[in-house]
Amino acid sequence: MPRRRSIRFAALLLFAATAPAHSQPNAVPESRPADSAPPTPDYSKDESWAATARSESAAARVAPGAAPRRKKPAVDIFYVHPTTDRSQDHWNQDIADATVNLWTDQSVIARQAGAFNRCCRIFAPRYRQATRRANFAVPALRQEAFAIAYGDVLRAFEYYLAHDNRGRPFILVGHSQGAAHIAQLLEERIDGTPLADRMVAAYIVGIGLMEGAFGRAYKTIDICAKPDQTGCAVHWNSILPTGSAKQTAAFSQQAYIERYGDVAGNTMLCVNPLTFDRGMPAATSAASKGAVPGAPDAGAIKPLIRRAVSARCSEEGLLIVEPSTQLALQPLDGGSMHYHDIGLFYEDIRQNADLRSQAFLKALRKPRTKAPARNNPPRTSGDDR
Repeated sequence: MPRRRSIRFAALLLFAATAPAHSQPNAVPESRPADSAPPTPDYSKDESWAATARSESAAARVAPGAAPRRKKPAVDIFYVHPTTDRSQDHWNQDIADATVNLWTDQSVIARQAGAFNRCCRIFAPRYRQATRRANFAVPALRQEAFAIAYGDVLRAFEYYLAHDNRGRPFILVGHSQGAAHIAQLLEERIDGTPLADRMVAAYIVGIGLMEGAFGRAYKTIDICAKPDQTGCAVHWNSILPTGSAKQTAAFSQQAYIERYGDVAGNTMLCVNPLTFDRGMPAATSAASKGAVPGAPDAGAIKPLIRRAVSARCSEEGLLIVEPSTQLALQPLDGGSMHYHDIGLFYEDIRQNADLRSQAFLKALRKPRTKAPARNNPPRTSGDDR
């Protein structure tokens, strides 16, 4: 993977910390990721997908109290999950690993991908994700492991386009490691191509996406400034008021400088998911439509709690959140609410994805105005040349 594609968000790819250990905790890989990669997934097989429109899956679950699923959704979601393999004895997950797959389905396919199932059919590939060890390895090995993971995501997306999409509008969604892959997919496969005309939006959550990437990495895709805007991207990264906001932001700022130089735009993009309006960067808990209480684990999704979190975008571009004690949520070190980036705003995201989808479909149905005929004066023989 080229240096500019280095996974500059590794410090935030921490979701694996809650996954169940199932391999030797201190074993050290003896080979490079490319030398020990598991078999390449075959996306023509259903077992290579955590969710598709062809069968019910954990992505079909709906949190109690959430808006119901539409009966015939006309938009698709292509969702890439975060790190859920905490292994220390290999670099990339074998997608035949049933233990990791079960944890993935119960913890994030159900709780993150499922947050989008009101508006859309869900397509979520299993992929040779970079494991917890790879997330914290030296840059060269980490990049190699992430290149393998991204290659799978790209192949899965191409298979989806060729066999399942059939010209339908789609939304891209990713969190943490999955968001890094979606960010790269958006840059390399969507931006400046005809596919951009079919993309409703991209929800790139929980990494270090910078404002200056728009106009540089993304030359034709804008930041979503309004809740019903389409063809655009959103990003946020949650932290408590007592958290290490400056330290968290500094990591992404340094990566931005390494890629683009010390130029404008070196602020993390923050679109507040309570408003999805760039003109409203702060909102009280009264705006909260429904958060998921408890740990994002393998248990059943608990009923949503409304008005349980306030949020505001900080100067550094972090989303400062203040969740109610009713939610009983545990932060990571440094006050990061990384695990809860989606759950805190489950119903807000759910309704916003539906709003954008309906706005996109409405625009498709709107008849085009026929251009008026030109009222040119008759040409004379003197006009002929």
